[in-house]
Amino acid sequence: MIELEGQCIIMELEATGKEAVLRELAEAVHSRCPQIDPAAMSRVLWEREQLGSTGIGNGVAIPHGKLADLDRPLLCLARSREGISFDAADNRPVHLFAMLLSPQSMAEEYLQALAGVSRVLKNRTTCSNILQADTSEEIVEIFNRPLE
Repeated sequence: MIELEGQCIIMELEATGKEAVLRELAEAVHSRCPQIDPAAMSRVLWEREQLGSTGIGNGVAIPHGKLADLDRPLLCLARSREGISFDAADNRPVHLFAMLLSPQSMAEEYLQALAGVSRVLKNRTTCSNILQADTSEEIVEIFNRPLE
């Protein structure tokens, strides 16, 4: 399972719309991985959203995509306490966004990481604890904790 790292957490999104969320997530990854073009990331994420929303319901979305410039999968987590309309499966606002980017050459690892992130964020207690956490360190600990 891919682990969440503290430097790629947005404690409170400034974005209020779907495209802006994807741009903000891409900028967060770009600050950590300057070799990755944020516009290319945003484009890949937006193209994936056009196939169907990555809002899986219960206040969670997992925008994801593949990029040629990556050498390993990247995970970035963001929160919106207010919630953002994201065309989620249940038509409810999204409060937690877990963006997963993977190298194009790592299809199996990509699917495993996507399944692992989904498993973690389908746990309502985990999501509630992430939303209530005060620091990125707490969020990392909650997210990476083995599920019972």
